[in-house]
Amino acid sequence: MSAASGALGRLVVDHLRTRAEVVAAVRDPGRAPEGVPVRRGDYDDPASLREAFDGATRLLLVSSPELDTARRIGQHLNAVAAAKEVGVGAVVFTSFLGAGVAATGMTEAYHATEQAILSSGLPYTILRHPFYSDAFVPRADDGEITSSTGGRGLNTAFRSDLAEAAANVLTGEGHLGRAYDLTGPLWSYPEVAEALGVPYREVPDAGPGPMSWINAQVRAGALEVQTGDLVRLLGRPAETVAARAAKSLTERNKK
Repeated sequence: MSAASGALGRLVVDHLRTRAEVVAAVRDPGRAPEGVPVRRGDYDDPASLREAFDGATRLLLVSSPELDTARRIGQHLNAVAAAKEVGVGAVVFTSFLGAGVAATGMTEAYHATEQAILSSGLPYTILRHPFYSDAFVPRADDGEITSSTGGRGLNTAFRSDLAEAAANVLTGEGHLGRAYDLTGPLWSYPEVAEALGVPYREVPDAGPGPMSWINAQVRAGALEVQTGDLVRLLGRPAETVAARAAKSLTERNKK
């Protein structure tokens, strides 16, 4: 699997290490997960990717963290080309919700990669991720929870659940040729505040930037789309933000 040293990649490796033979492909072998074979695989170095992917029956292609769209597309296309050249058995790609139909903004690189995978002729599975809940869990440090989301819902999911879903696809059957739109349980900041027993207060956006853009998307209802794909791949309910927030609050109170 590629990008095995990242936050998502390490979680997937943890699930796979007892279920299948897994090889970690990483840009810097010194940062690779322990206990599994490691190969150097740099998205900017096609030759290293061919060596890293050689002999793989299934490849988890984890999206590059590169923020520049053009460079990210190039990196992903390098990986798809390398997988095709060495005859990888199947590719599982971590895409993003909406990338199947939209080719603009933050979905542009994902859409281009999905199209490249389809054009390659390789067997594939597409896992379209939502935003990660890990970055959104509210804290009630000042006795209240605030946000600029207008009380609308978010369909985020935790990396831990998405990693387990990916491991299940990699080791399971019946997933080839399919694209899954993965959404977590719908939640809102006011609902989490109520669950924690603290007040909720709507506040203005702090200013331009990624979170301001995301808040605007939430207020417009763009993150309220729901599917049952994540639950089906997990075989259980996904973790809720309210449950994680309550756990974090309990742990902080114990300190």
